[in-house]
Amino acid sequence: MRVAHLADLHLGFRQYSRLTSDGANQRETDVSQAFRRVVDDVIGQAPDVVIVAGDVFNSVRPTNQAILVAFHEFRRLDQSLPGVPIVVIEGNHDMPRSIETGSILRLLEAFDGVRVVTGAAEVLTFTDLDLSVTCIPYASIVADTRPCMTPAPGYQFNILVTHGEIKGVLPGDSGQREYQGAVIEVAELAAESWSYVALGHYHVARPVAPNAWYSGSIEYVSTNPWGELRAEAAEGRKHQKGWLFVELGKNAEVEFRSIELGREFVDLQEIAGSNMAAEEIDRIIEQHVLGIPGGIDGKIVRQLVRDVPRGISRELNHRRIRELKAAALHFNLDVRKPVVNREVGFGSPTLRQTVPELLLDYLSRRPIDADVDRQQLLNLARGYLSGLDEQA
Repeated sequence: MRVAHLADLHLGFRQYSRLTSDGANQRETDVSQAFRRVVDDVIGQAPDVVIVAGDVFNSVRPTNQAILVAFHEFRRLDQSLPGVPIVVIEGNHDMPRSIETGSILRLLEAFDGVRVVTGAAEVLTFTDLDLSVTCIPYASIVADTRPCMTPAPGYQFNILVTHGEIKGVLPGDSGQREYQGAVIEVAELAAESWSYVALGHYHVARPVAPNAWYSGSIEYVSTNPWGELRAEAAEGRKHQKGWLFVELGKNAEVEFRSIELGREFVDLQEIAGSNMAAEEIDRIIEQHVLGIPGGIDGKIVRQLVRDVPRGISRELNHRRIRELKAAALHFNLDVRKPVVNREVGFGSPTLRQTVPELLLDYLSRRPIDADVDRQQLLNLARGYLSGLDEQA
C-alpha cells in the first residue's frame, strides 16, 4: 500500500506587498506553484491513496485565485490517478466559524475520486484496497465530545487522519504560538494500533512515532519562517518543504520528498549591537548582505540586531536599508532594544515587558479569524507603536 501524505497547503496565503506582473500577490503565487510541483511529484509516484490532512486553504473565504488553483490541481490528481481515492479533511484554517458559512472544501466533491470530511469524524472504507481511513477533522477535535481514535475492524490497512497539535511535539519558543490549536495527547493517538497516522497542523515534517508523521507545509506560510528553518535543520533538512511518500507493509516506511521552492529564505548571522556605533552596525549588515550567495534579489531575508538603543537605531543608514528592501522580495531588519531588568515586588530582579511589548506579545498569540493575516496585523501594530517611548 503506497500512501501520499500532504497537508497545510494554505492556498491563498498572502504576505508582503510585492505583486507579480499580472497583479497577483507574489507569495500567493509562490504557494500555488509549490502545490503544482507537489501534484506533479505525487502523480509521478502513483500512490494507491492520497491523504490531505487539513488546511487546503489559508482562510475560510479563500481568494478566487486560490479556489481556481485548488480546483485545477485536484482535477489533475483525479484524472491522472484514476480509481485512486483522494481523502481531504478540514483543518483549523478551513473550518467555518458558523453553520451558515459552509465549507469551501465541498467544492472538491465535484471530482469522483475526492472524499471530503468536515465537521464530524467519519470512517471511509475502500474494500478493493482492504483499507479504512478514519478521518477526524479539526472541528471534531475541538467539539465538546472528542471522537475515539480506534481503527475499524476487519481491514488489513487502517489509517488515521487528523489535524491538531500533538502534545510535546511543537517547539516551545514564542515563534510557534500561531500553532495554538486542539491539543492531542500522544497516547490518545494509539499509533501502535494503526497502519499509519497522517497528521496536519505543524508546518515542519517530523515523526511523532515511527508510523505517525506530520508532513509539514508545502511552503513557508507562517509568520515565523525562521523558527521553521531552525526546526527543519534539527530534523536534518535545510530549507526543504514537500510531502511524504509512505509504503505500508509490516512497517511504515516514510520518505520525505522535497520540492523546488520559488525563492530562498536567508536568516543572516545575528549581530550583537551592544556598545556599537551606528556606522559599525551598518558596516556589518553590509558585509552580511554581500556574503549572500547569488545576492539578495528576490529573496526573503532577515537581519537580527540585538541590544541597540533607540538613539543608535535612528542613526542607522536607513537609505541603504530602503535599497535592500527594494532589491529583496522582503528584507526584515529586526533591531531590538537592550533588555532591561527592573526591581519588582520585594526587590527580586524580574524581566518586565514594556507596554508595546505586551501588546505585540498579546497580538502574536490571541485567537483570530482564519482570514485575518496575523503578520499584517502585527506590522500595523508596530507602525502605530513605533513613535512611542518605552514605558514602565
